[in-house]
Amino acid sequence: MSNKKPRKGAGRTAAKLKKGQTAKENGHEPCLQAMVWYRQEHYPELLTLFSDAALLPPTYSAWLSRAEAKKAEVEAAGDQVIKVYIEPEYFGQWCREKNLPTDAESRTRLAIEVAQMQTFTL
Repeated sequence: MSNKKPRKGAGRTAAKLKKGQTAKENGHEPCLQAMVWYRQEHYPELLTLFSDAALLPPTYSAWLSRAEAKKAEVEAAGDQVIKVYIEPEYFGQWCREKNLPTDAESRTRLAIEVAQMQTFTL
């Protein structure tokens, strides 16, 4: 049993697309991870849309710094990252259609969905 707490909010930016993989000798099988990403011009609008906006940094530059550090951490572990940009209009519509809250879990779910579609077309 792990003592790790589940990640919540903005800390849950990367989601593995492959689960149940056989571990390599080093204990880690590289995989593809979808990371939620934002454009600077959308960040203020997204903060008004997200139900958990208080968990995100108040400025884009602060968010970007944290996101780049997380991306580097994921890549240093040997995984590949797909950045999935969240568009305010599309995300709000997607959440309404699926009857989901506009929170980190939904952003992660959308990122996985988009990344899976992209991996089939690469």
